[in-house]
Amino acid sequence: MSVHKPAWFSEETIMVSTAPTCGLTKGGRLLPLVDPATGKRLQEKDPDTGVLVDAVNDQLLEDMKALVSGDVTETLRFIPSKDVSLRAAVPVYYDRRFEEHFHEAMIEEAFSGFKSATLGELVEKGVITVRGGHGSPSQDQRVGDVPYIKVSDLRAGLVNINPTNRIPHVVARKQFWKGESSGLKAFDIMCPERTSKNIGDFCVLMPGQEQLVVTKEVIILRPGVEADFDPFYLLWALTLKAVRDQWKRVVFMQTNREDVGKRYLEIRIPVAPDRETADRISQPFREYFTTLAKARSDLNEYLSSSDLHHFFVSGVERDAVDADDLLEEAGVEAVAEEAAAG
Repeated sequence: MSVHKPAWFSEETIMVSTAPTCGLTKGGRLLPLVDPATGKRLQEKDPDTGVLVDAVNDQLLEDMKALVSGDVTETLRFIPSKDVSLRAAVPVYYDRRFEEHFHEAMIEEAFSGFKSATLGELVEKGVITVRGGHGSPSQDQRVGDVPYIKVSDLRAGLVNINPTNRIPHVVARKQFWKGESSGLKAFDIMCPERTSKNIGDFCVLMPGQEQLVVTKEVIILRPGVEADFDPFYLLWALTLKAVRDQWKRVVFMQTNREDVGKRYLEIRIPVAPDRETADRISQPFREYFTTLAKARSDLNEYLSSSDLHHFFVSGVERDAVDADDLLEEAGVEAVAEEAAAG
């Protein structure tokens, strides 16, 4: 018996639609189309009655109409069959718009002389290192003096220590660190890898916060031995919109929990042509975080010398140090004044 094949069918490619809507809400009702400029529902004539009704937001239907008519849309494309894996049979994974937008950005004058590489390629070359968190202590273990960091504690670019959420030092050493220290460094770059919408939003571990227990559901990055840049350049690169948008492609849904797996290693970032360029363009990040670290340390010194206040500054349990000392401790080379001025 012959099998009907539509005109668009191909043995070499697979049709993929990454349409974000299919006309229905989670509750099964029609999803109205809203004008983003006004916030009001758009209306159209009902073909049967001629009465104005709410337009339905059904991008999937638009993709199917385009498929039949031979047109193209932003969310409809054909992927070579050899590039599609049943281990990642999720449409958004094959949406190459984000990668295309990155390459378009790299053509701009601001990136003249830059190359690009995926996080996975940089790991293989020793340019960056990546590790996960330590683990998750049980609720009954959370009585002690070592801060335990959950995904929800990574917010607004900083690691926020909850003074009431700590575990015993002996538990941290034996069960989670597997040694005398956490293995973390000041200015490590951290982000959630699961369970929340802020996957791909990076935070900075400040000096004084190194001895923590971090939940496993966190990715921790730092420059490797072959890096020609410091953590602040890495943060600069990871927070570019053209880089941040790529996370939309690699984040899937697993039941009710988002999970990035190892697909984050496919994220592509710009690589500066030399250290001077890397230091110059990332100077605003460097100045902000080193200035913040110095201010936190100064405030802690004051609070330690006075018993008049009840005030907690997360992770500054150390003597005051200047910004250059903080950079040196984190393995970051001092930036020349002329680079900062540029």
